[in-house]
Amino acid sequence: MDERRKESRVDGSDDEAAVSRFVERFAAQLCQAGMARMPARVFAALLSSEEGALTSAELSEQLKISPAAVSGAVRYLAQVNMVSREREPGSRRERYRVQGNQWYDALLERDTFLKNWQATMREGVEQFGLDTPQGRRIDDTLEFFRFLEKELGAMMERWAAHRAERLGG
Repeated sequence: MDERRKESRVDGSDDEAAVSRFVERFAAQLCQAGMARMPARVFAALLSSEEGALTSAELSEQLKISPAAVSGAVRYLAQVNMVSREREPGSRRERYRVQGNQWYDALLERDTFLKNWQATMREGVEQFGLDTPQGRRIDDTLEFFRFLEKELGAMMERWAAHRAERLGG
């Protein structure tokens, strides 16, 4: 077990109350950033689990929510590439897993949105013209999206180098 993990344990054990406090605190922060409550709770529970993977039944029990709530949360998290589904060997049960690179993947997905938004903003600028207030606002938004795309690409390259150096890839 590496030193970072030893240091992060509460009293040297997986104290259920401490895990619950972490899950609820991080889920609340994710909600403040715009994520819906159930996906935030499920994500935090998966992130804080020993293996990074839990079944629907385990999530239901830990979070005290219905299987339907788990299903909806997992569907959303899978759509935004924050969890993956896998079959348990020899079983029909699915496990839901967070990967170490879920934030990276989620940001890369945003790159596609930025490109689509830029195309729409360019059409808006052409439609309204730069000589109108709305055309100038839309052009400012387009420029912001261009800036984000450029910076996001450079930042992701720096992250990959940092991860390889610090975290071993």
